Amino acid sequence: MIFEQLKPQVKTIVSNSSKTVDQRLLSICELLEKHIEHYNWVGFYFKNGAKDELKLGPYVGEPTDHTIIPFGKGICGQVALSNQNFVVPDVSAQDNYIACSITVKAEIVIPIFVNNENIGQIDIDSNTPDPFTEADERFLEFVCKEVACILE
Repeated sequence: MIFEQLKPQVKTIVSNSSKTVDQRLLSICELLEKHIEHYNWVGFYFKNGAKDELKLGPYVGEPTDHTIIPFGKGICGQVALSNQNFVVPDVSAQDNYIACSITVKAEIVIPIFVNNENIGQIDIDSNTPDPFTEADERFLEFVCKEVACILE
């Protein structure tokens, strides 16, 4: 399984203290987008200071206008409030969805916790309808736990 092969590479990226946090996050985005066929946009959003909004961090994929997302808006904004994974098999069926690209068919967002606080999330868009499985969720939870270690 590709996820098992990628786990050691994620750990290697995270532990490379010669690179900045943003460089490591970008390397993770690049790794996932390159090796997982149905990951077409991979990025991180983080809580923007004391504001009830998310700010775009490192990402790979088509440029997005959504650099700030208010809590509650779109899939990412909903995860900021719910603290729960959100898998969207068909974005066109979601009322509260922020369209980044007409090619996006599905999205998965997994929160990142530091000291039990939701401080951000990994956001992945796919141009493939309904591609995400429980294996994607478990792998991305692993990625988020690893990333949390460098954000403490």
